[in-house]
Amino acid sequence: MTPEQLAAARDRTLDDLLAPGLRVLFCGINPGLMSAYVGHHFARPGNRFWPALHASGFTPRRFAPAEQAGLLDLGLGVTNVAARASARADELSTRELVEGGRILTAKVIEHQPAWLAVLGVTAYRVAFGERHAQVGPQQRTIGATRIWALPSPSGLNAHWTPAALAAEFGRLREAAPGPPVRTS
Repeated sequence: MTPEQLAAARDRTLDDLLAPGLRVLFCGINPGLMSAYVGHHFARPGNRFWPALHASGFTPRRFAPAEQAGLLDLGLGVTNVAARASARADELSTRELVEGGRILTAKVIEHQPAWLAVLGVTAYRVAFGERHAQVGPQQRTIGATRIWALPSPSGLNAHWTPAALAAEFGRLREAAPGPPVRTS
């Protein structure tokens, strides 16, 4: 992928992976340029979403980004707080994140997942006005949907090792309805 191709993906959007009644709706901060270019969530090779999803027991094997539609069969979905692609999440304005929180709330009300998992506690704090939120289950709900703030799986988030990230995803999997998935 060339720098020109990545630059052309700036400000593109990705389709949500949604269905009514999901076990967990995972919500990234916004699409990265590679994800927007290829049309799949969490597509950058250094992103740890797919490995953490598998290591935590949400998926029976490690999915490739191009296999994202298979998540629906497991009762899982994917969306983003902010729709537009950027090279880094810090390119988003506070206004975009707050508006994204409003739009995300409407999606959750419409689709009623059991859990909303926001991947990035800082984005969650801004989008929902929860300045002191920490990683883990939140007091706030959206209707009957519970919320869990997860660490960002971006490779830039060096504060969370792959093992610690998978363990936090695993805490959510234990809390989410439905049987655990056998992993290989």
